Amino acid sequence: MNVRPQRLPASVKRILRLAHVDFEPPRAPSTGEVLIASAVAITLSLVVDALIVYIGTRLFPSTAGYGHFHFSDYAKLTVIGVIIACVGWPVVARITSRPKWLFLRLAIATTFVLFLPDVYIWYAGQPFKAVLVLMCMHVAIAYVTYQSLVVLAPVRRQRRRLH
Repeated sequence: MNVRPQRLPASVKRILRLAHVDFEPPRAPSTGEVLIASAVAITLSLVVDALIVYIGTRLFPSTAGYGHFHFSDYAKLTVIGVIIACVGWPVVARITSRPKWLFLRLAIATTFVLFLPDVYIWYAGQPFKAVLVLMCMHVAIAYVTYQSLVVLAPVRRQRRRLH
C-alpha cells in the first residue's frame, strides 16, 4: 500500500517525515497476535499495578487505604488505557516503516499526558506520595503494554517478490 499524501502543507509533511509516517509499513501483526498480546498486556498490567500499590503502601504507610489504590478504581482505567494502546499498535504498524520507533515515542508522550491528571490531583491536595505511586503505575503499564505488543504481535518485513 503506497499511500502518499500529496496535498499537505509543507509543515505537516515535515512533521510526518520526522515521525517516520511514510505509509510504507512492514507486514502488520495479525489480529490473533494482537488479541493475545492485548490479553497478556491487560493481565500483566493489572498484576504490576497491584504489586506497585502493595510496594507503595509498604514504602509509604500513610498511603494505605488511599481511594485510587482500590483494585476497582485503577483496574477499569488500566484496562481502558491498555485497550486503546492495543488498538493503536496495528494502526501505527500500518502507517510507518518504523513502527516500533514511533510506537515507543507515542507511548512515552501518552504517559506524560497521563501524568497531567496526577499533577492536578496533587495540586488539588492529594498526598504527594500517593500520587507518586500512581505515576509509577502509569510508567509500568506503558512498559508492559509496549513490550507485550512489540514482542507478541511483531511486525515483519515484507517478503520481496522475485519476478
